[in-house]
Amino acid sequence: MGEPGQQQVVAVLGTGTMGEAVLAAVLAGGRPAAQVLATARRPQRASELAERHGVRVVGAREAAAADVVVLGVKPQQLDAVAAEVAGAVREGALLVSLLAGVTTARLAAAFPGARVVRAVVNTPALVGAGVTVLAAGAGAGEAELARAEHLLAATGTVLRLAEGQLDAATGVSGSGPAFVFAVADALAEGGVGAGLPRAVALQLAAATVLGAGRLMVETGTHPALLREQVTSPAGTTAAGLRELDAQGVRAALVSAVLAAARRSAELAG
Repeated sequence: MGEPGQQQVVAVLGTGTMGEAVLAAVLAGGRPAAQVLATARRPQRASELAERHGVRVVGAREAAAADVVVLGVKPQQLDAVAAEVAGAVREGALLVSLLAGVTTARLAAAFPGARVVRAVVNTPALVGAGVTVLAAGAGAGEAELARAEHLLAATGTVLRLAEGQLDAATGVSGSGPAFVFAVADALAEGGVGAGLPRAVALQLAAATVLGAGRLMVETGTHPALLREQVTSPAGTTAAGLRELDAQGVRAALVSAVLAAARRSAELAG
């Protein structure tokens, strides 16, 4: 038996990085391209989407009239887009918002009658290794969350949280990939400084980040314990960890997550 809503038309309204990642995930999840619409402001971008994904690229009002609308525009474009598609969103349609910091209450006011689910999706969703966090707004319940989970399953891990926790989730998983990339870049730079060719240092850093993440996920072991397992007394790792502590790297990462979470809350302002 197929999932509820399997035959419904899904439209991605706004196809920047995250919008396209969700578009690709919807298709990877088995929904036929004939049931998927996308929007694009520029003709060249429309051609790219049609060629890359095989979907039909339409205007904003036609997209807004779909059974399921994934809203992927920039947060500052919300009011303009809501005005452009006023009256086009169907009563009871599922609206999945990717807009950082925009509350479900504001979305419900902008798109009356829609059942709103807010999603925080991160960029590793582009390769099916992302983290997506969902929260339901007024008018959306178990059925809508289940539909959104099914729709976004191919992005990677999908979790449900209360909306009040989404700013914190944004700080950890939404902005977190950028913090990990900064760490990977620093690892590679250290490798170059120690004598490795840059390409080799980058390959080692990327593979190390990937492997460490997989080890955490697949073993379920706390990272502090995994750190201890690789740290021999008076060894190389102990020397490096001592330097990280001296430079305040751990505290800086905690502060980065908190700053990102605060900024997410400010955007909701």
